[in-house]
Amino acid sequence: MSDQPRDWDREMADIDRAIAKQNVPGAPAPTPPAPDARRPALPAGPRPVRRRSVALTWFWVALAVALGVALAIWPYERACGLQLFFYLGAVGVTVLAGLLGALASWSHRRAVAHVLSLLVMTWAAVAAAREVLPRTGYAAAARVWMCTATPAAPAAPAAPAASAPTPGQGTAGPTPGAPAKP
Repeated sequence: MSDQPRDWDREMADIDRAIAKQNVPGAPAPTPPAPDARRPALPAGPRPVRRRSVALTWFWVALAVALGVALAIWPYERACGLQLFFYLGAVGVTVLAGLLGALASWSHRRAVAHVLSLLVMTWAAVAAAREVLPRTGYAAAARVWMCTATPAAPAAPAAPAASAPTPGQGTAGPTPGAPAKP
């Protein structure tokens, strides 16, 4: 690097002159530079779509749809506790897969895949809202996040078995509530 300071005024004047030459009416338009012989020119149309990107797009969309269906037929209880958190985790994974499918389908211009991804994300959001809103006070019926532990009822002490009189033992009288002997 040189130790001399740069003359910015002179450099800006050179730039202004170059701009003025381009804006002169009647002056010939600048010609674009010739394509480099080492690099082939890119085609003017849309870039070609690779099969891998299309397959990956449909993978994310199919995964999102499968997870959305799985949410609809969730076989476990989701009232409270750990099972509720597993369900909400599955909802989150479904939203994530739908988002990845939507982004991939948007970038590769796959309209049907994009609509399916958006529908799955909407369905998952409704499923999450159905579980979260009653627990945050936005629904008429309130639910709880954690299950209350119900204490086990204490076992009743076993009553001593009444021994039946053996033959030869007498009884003082009839037992109350027992049927009379003939």
